[in-house]
Amino acid sequence: MKYMYINGAWVNAASEKVRDIINPFNQEVIAQVAEGDAEDAKFAIAAAREAFDNGEWSDTPGAERGQKVFRIAELIERDKEELAELETLDTGKTLEESRADMEDIAGVFRYFAGLADKDGGEVIESPIPDSQSKVVREPVGVCGQITPWNYPLLQAAWKIAPALAAGNTIVLKPSEITPLTTLKVTELMEETGFPKGVVNLVMGPGATVGNELAESHDVDLISFTGGIETGKRIMQTASGNVKNIALELGGKNPNIVFADADFETAVDQALNAVFFHAGQVCSAGARLILEDSIHDRFVEELKKRAERIKLGNGFDEDTQSGPLISAEHREKVENYVEIGKEEGAKLLVGGARPENPELQDGFFYLPTIFTECTTDMRIVQEEVFGPVLTIERFQTEEESVKLANDSIYGLAGAVFTKDIDKAERIAGKLRMGTVWINDFHPYFAQAPWGGYKQSGIGRELGKPGLEEYTETKHIFRNVNPEPIHWFKA
Repeated sequence: MKYMYINGAWVNAASEKVRDIINPFNQEVIAQVAEGDAEDAKFAIAAAREAFDNGEWSDTPGAERGQKVFRIAELIERDKEELAELETLDTGKTLEESRADMEDIAGVFRYFAGLADKDGGEVIESPIPDSQSKVVREPVGVCGQITPWNYPLLQAAWKIAPALAAGNTIVLKPSEITPLTTLKVTELMEETGFPKGVVNLVMGPGATVGNELAESHDVDLISFTGGIETGKRIMQTASGNVKNIALELGGKNPNIVFADADFETAVDQALNAVFFHAGQVCSAGARLILEDSIHDRFVEELKKRAERIKLGNGFDEDTQSGPLISAEHREKVENYVEIGKEEGAKLLVGGARPENPELQDGFFYLPTIFTECTTDMRIVQEEVFGPVLTIERFQTEEESVKLANDSIYGLAGAVFTKDIDKAERIAGKLRMGTVWINDFHPYFAQAPWGGYKQSGIGRELGKPGLEEYTETKHIFRNVNPEPIHWFKA
């Protein structure tokens, strides 16, 4: 039985409810965890509020805060194999990917640890005689953090590390279906030794725990990564006390390939862009936009390779892609495939559950490709979040940009071409938070991550990722105070 962590102690849910955690590869129960609700969230928020207001952590010098955050990175590296195995059990992704995630996660903690003491404020020139003026950044306060199921610990790290480095207190709510690595890292944070109430973990559904975090007037910031409709509800609920919000709401990310691109690289990257982690990636390149002259050859090669993708247990070395996260999510993907057929898109490959007997207990779905797609189709516009690729075609540079930008989302996109001037022109015109040139998916702690339009508000990672967890204050000092006699004595 796994408990929640509130005010420096491991506790059961007030209701004593529990939840089974399921392995998506075979539906076996791999753990039982406490299932919290609004009452537990209120308890955690009160602890975080008290811990912030007493100043023990927020007043700690930045260098000392950085040392604590760096220690978390060291403990993650110490226990990285255990963490990777838990992540694969919980999500179904390959162990190779989970191991790579742990390296990235440790790097995120190291990066923000290094920033903790780097912003001592800025002295600015004052136009008023005999005065001094400076701008400082201070922690925002109590931070509610809601993380998704597809990258449970990676997304948690993007929130935990900058929040603690900046001097905040946190109430963390992981996805109720993939909490195991977040639980483990909370144990590592307890081992690190933060003051009581600085770190709090509440497990449970978004409708209760998440809603309480968004609604509470004692929470100063809500950071959420997940679906667009949930993000909109959080944004509305958070308006009650006009709390700061940071939202990463996914994308429908275009991958533009020109005829002059390196063919082998572009095909390889197009497959990786959409089928990595079974397409359950917010930045998945689910829209392939091909120049007309290479369309047929490119599509034929994609078909051959997609049919050869090895589905299986994430712990098997030859597995290239694991299952979807749940039966409900697979049904959602299947529904979108049917919508695509009804809209007139041509199903090229996939579009079904695999027939392999060894995969029947898991939530598997075949890599799926649709051709003859247009931007008025739901299958093109809406985020499927599964192994489904749509293919559009273009003839001119201007048309490629118009197609790519025809979306409510603006998280990420890519362009493949040997003409670097053209690539830079297109990158400048795409309305997206990240644009890759001749690559897809790379990210790192030093570069900000987030989207335009309905992909969200704010940024994670990089210096902007730390700034999300701070408030800016201007301090003005009159060095020669005297009466101004505006109102006569």
